[in-house]
Amino acid sequence: MLNYLLFIATIGGIYGVLALGLNLIWGGAGMVNLGLAGFFAVGAYVSALVTTTGHLPIPVGWLLALIAGGIAGLIVVLSTTRLREDYLAIVTLGFAEVVRLVAANEIWLTKGSDGISGIPGPGKAALGASFNAAYLVILIVVLAVVFVLMRRIDRSPYGRALRAIREDAQVAQVAGKPVLRFKAQAFALSAAVAGLAGALYGHFTSYIAPDLFLPLITVYIFLSVAAGGIGNPAGALVGAYLVMTLLESARFLVEFIPYVTAVQRAALKELLIAAALILVLRLMPRGLLPERIPRAPQPQTGETS
Repeated sequence: MLNYLLFIATIGGIYGVLALGLNLIWGGAGMVNLGLAGFFAVGAYVSALVTTTGHLPIPVGWLLALIAGGIAGLIVVLSTTRLREDYLAIVTLGFAEVVRLVAANEIWLTKGSDGISGIPGPGKAALGASFNAAYLVILIVVLAVVFVLMRRIDRSPYGRALRAIREDAQVAQVAGKPVLRFKAQAFALSAAVAGLAGALYGHFTSYIAPDLFLPLITVYIFLSVAAGGIGNPAGALVGAYLVMTLLESARFLVEFIPYVTAVQRAALKELLIAAALILVLRLMPRGLLPERIPRAPQPQTGETS
């Protein structure tokens, strides 16, 4: 039972990292990334390959996953500069599917649908049964660092500029803000965080495969940010654990429903999750922790004699 709770807490923390990254661009700049699972997969595969095939240390794998996610995000967002903003969602969705198909078909690199197994975990051999607890501690540290970073960005002049772009990009541009540069930076950072989350996931489960990176992950993270409070990093984190709790609670609740098949139980699980989230958003339309925009610091004016 303890290992199960540790597993749920760890996966919830990884969802929290993803939610913080998504909140930066969706809640901050108003950009929609429907390919979150693709950047998640990029980070997972990069770190898995360099630590299994390349035999590099795990921290190096995490760093390379972070860089690879950021580069992929930068390429995706710059490829849509001449398109309308809503096309970014379509491009990112296509990107995620391309990543999944490449992972499934490039057997020489990713081992295809068989996946990559034996991904090393930090100190896993020495820790034995204590590995899950130790990894949760590592994840909490990473999650805290990402949260503090996102919080600092949210309260900084850069964060206020992103919110101005979210409300009206043309007005922000007229005010002298480099809208394209701000968007590219925010999207690349968000994708880098998603890549890091993928690396954390791979080294925890020791196994990754294309079927683990379906669009449903993106849906769960969007629900996390919406339920927690769009634009609030703390809300994104709370929402991630809320969605994870609902996922696992629904798994047990459907087992008590009689006269239904396994396929029907799976459908009922998704129905229960959807109903619970609709109830949360109905009662709290702005989420559990709504965004509170801090006031800009007032310029200091000296007294004139």
